Amino acid sequence: MPALSAPVTAALLGVLLALCSVPLPWSGVAFLPLAGVLWYAAQGREAQHVASRIFWSGVGLFTVHLWWLTTFLNKLLGTGTGALALFLFLLEGAFLAVMAYPLARWIRDPAARTWALAGGWVILEWLRFLGPLAFPWPTLGSTLLPTAAIQIADLGGVLLGSVLVTFTAASLASFALSRTPWGRGRPLVLAVVAWVVALGYGLTRTAGVGPVQPMMVLRTPFDSFGRATGSVSPEEQERQQRVASQQRQPGEVVVWSETALTAPGRPAFLPGFIGPGISGVGSGSSQPEFNAVAAIDATSHATSWSDKSKLVPFGEYFPLYRPLHPLYAIIENAIHIQLGGVEESADPRPLSLNGVRYGAYICYDSVFPAVARTLVRQGAQVLVNPSNDGWYDGWGVLQHYNMGRIRAIETRRWLVRSVNRGVAGSINDLGQPVRIVGAGETMQVLHVRPHLLNGTTLYLRLGDAPALILAALMILFGLRVDAQARRW
Repeated sequence: MPALSAPVTAALLGVLLALCSVPLPWSGVAFLPLAGVLWYAAQGREAQHVASRIFWSGVGLFTVHLWWLTTFLNKLLGTGTGALALFLFLLEGAFLAVMAYPLARWIRDPAARTWALAGGWVILEWLRFLGPLAFPWPTLGSTLLPTAAIQIADLGGVLLGSVLVTFTAASLASFALSRTPWGRGRPLVLAVVAWVVALGYGLTRTAGVGPVQPMMVLRTPFDSFGRATGSVSPEEQERQQRVASQQRQPGEVVVWSETALTAPGRPAFLPGFIGPGISGVGSGSSQPEFNAVAAIDATSHATSWSDKSKLVPFGEYFPLYRPLHPLYAIIENAIHIQLGGVEESADPRPLSLNGVRYGAYICYDSVFPAVARTLVRQGAQVLVNPSNDGWYDGWGVLQHYNMGRIRAIETRRWLVRSVNRGVAGSINDLGQPVRIVGAGETMQVLHVRPHLLNGTTLYLRLGDAPALILAALMILFGLRVDAQARRW
């Protein structure tokens, strides 16, 4: 039987890694396929061979992990256009290759390269959180969700979980490749110790205790694409939500999903909503466009506002829209949707309602740890995520929901989600679902009882710094192992 070509072998290893990144019950062993990726890539004869192998592994990873984007594009632009997602998969693989090439040039020993690639992988994950085109899918730390080790996220965020996964993978790969005693057993022993500590830490965490704030959330079944194109009436959606909200129990704060209300500007009076509660508010067809969330009192007056912090690239934010308008106009005519720019907030603030501070962030904001971290540092006692998950399909819904679970762990706050076609309900400060619903074609109402918490975490104080320092140390360790291998 002929041997598989290097690109095919590398891509298959990336696919195996993707199958551990949803996450699923076996996702906690994602370090095993990642070890295979690092082991195979590090053995490239020249730097370009290393970069090529890591590129194809990345393409395999992103193609499987983000396959749902093809369905999204087919719905939005028409059958067959899902193939355009391939350009994103190739681009993400290229970012990995750009990271790997200089490291492979500086470091020649295969075992040492595994450490440099592991550290570089974590730094690249951090870079995916930054900039106007930020798209932080997937993050290796999220694969720890089925295990108690995910609780270390309150120490260093999801990236600290990525450090644990990459460190373990590099330990296994370097053990198989190393020619020096220093590069073999000691790192593997240290990885075992790290897992014992992480699991022990996670198993000893207990849920926080605080005052209970009764809330009512909705899971709505509306067609996101139909509303965007105007074939679904926002007035009918508001009417159905008002009817469902009549099930409010005494003392409950009602939460509606992203853009559940439409209003020009940011009016002081929102008669479509019967408060007290929180709702996503969109501008509809009015200008300027905005996507915000408002706290609304019992007289239907908005007491505070906060705009969406992170816009979806090529969904709410279109790079170079004015100079490239002739090209964008072709797309607009094809999908019958006016593209443009949505206002964003660089400084999200908690909403105040009846003495409680709600850390409300909208849909895509949930992907970014910095948003929830900023809100909690400003006093948010509970996280609220109005979202429209109707754009997602399959794994995309689950991935988005699980990112929210990690935000709860990082900040040690309860999370309440009111969504369209997603997972609605409540999650405690350990990231554990308490009361949720994630399927159905009818309007569903959930009564949840989140606790209001006020503590802080190491992650709230230090952010991603601990994870980035450890990632840099892995690269430095790779340089040291390489220097020892040259003398061996």
